[in-house]
Amino acid sequence: MYLNAQQLADALPWDALMDALSDIFTRTVHSPVRHHHKIEVPGDPTAMLLLMPAWIEGEYLGVKQVTVFPGNNAKGQPGLSSHYLLSCAKTGLPLGQFDGNELTARRTAAASALASRYLSRANSKRLLMVGAGRMGRYLVSAHRSVRDLEEVLVYDRNIEAARAFANDLRAQGLQAQAVTLQELPTAAAVADIISCATLATEPVIKGQWLQPGVHLDLVGSFTPTMREVDDDVAASCNIFVDTREGALAETGDLIQPIRNGVITESDVIAEFSELCADKHAGRSALKDPAQAMTMFKSVGASVEDLAAAILAYQRTSSCD
Repeated sequence: MYLNAQQLADALPWDALMDALSDIFTRTVHSPVRHHHKIEVPGDPTAMLLLMPAWIEGEYLGVKQVTVFPGNNAKGQPGLSSHYLLSCAKTGLPLGQFDGNELTARRTAAASALASRYLSRANSKRLLMVGAGRMGRYLVSAHRSVRDLEEVLVYDRNIEAARAFANDLRAQGLQAQAVTLQELPTAAAVADIISCATLATEPVIKGQWLQPGVHLDLVGSFTPTMREVDDDVAASCNIFVDTREGALAETGDLIQPIRNGVITESDVIAEFSELCADKHAGRSALKDPAQAMTMFKSVGASVEDLAAAILAYQRTSSCD
């Protein structure tokens, strides 16, 4: 079985994918640290191979292969490509291969929406989407599946990209508008949910802008030198993550405020394994839930890829 990007999207509706993620975080899954390998390419910059395995004993085994070939840009070819192979964990025989880029984007957005189930206010109506790229489009769609959003504000360093995204959202019947850098503080102050998917190395959102009760969804920072929010955000918010191990090791949105003495590792209240197993109830368990500010930081995990691949395989196989 091979599923391309569109077939995979059809096989992974948001509600089912969120449920699959919730389930896998309550199970015993083996997920070794991802492997990094440098690959020399004659005449081009050094490339990178990433391998991310995960398996459930006796059930499924999966591995995502990501290749980064910087020299492809000069050839008009994508610099990054990704593939996912799902196999039987009893026999090792392959079951399916999936477009890795689509799988990664959908499980990332679904993780943010799953966190919003626990952490955003149920009556949230206005979303500020920071980042008008491909990931931003997945995130808006996923967040809309969880909350009855009435308006989306879009910010991007490229104002034309933000306007184009807002136009697309209006074509879908949603109130939407692009905001400029000068308008960003006001947009953040009126947002119920702020979702960020950027490659920023300096904070884009500042704590002094935020209103009580806001929920922040941070996707972009995946290295210690990248961050999307400032120290005031970290100090003001109740912090949740997809996995403590990954978030505390990889994202500057936590590493830098910890280094600056603003927060400590113990300020991370819960991870998905605790939320999904009902060991922490999320917003409802916080002091003054209506006014509490929450922050969810995801860096991704191979167990999420495995959950998405299993769901796609099961839903597609049942239709054969």
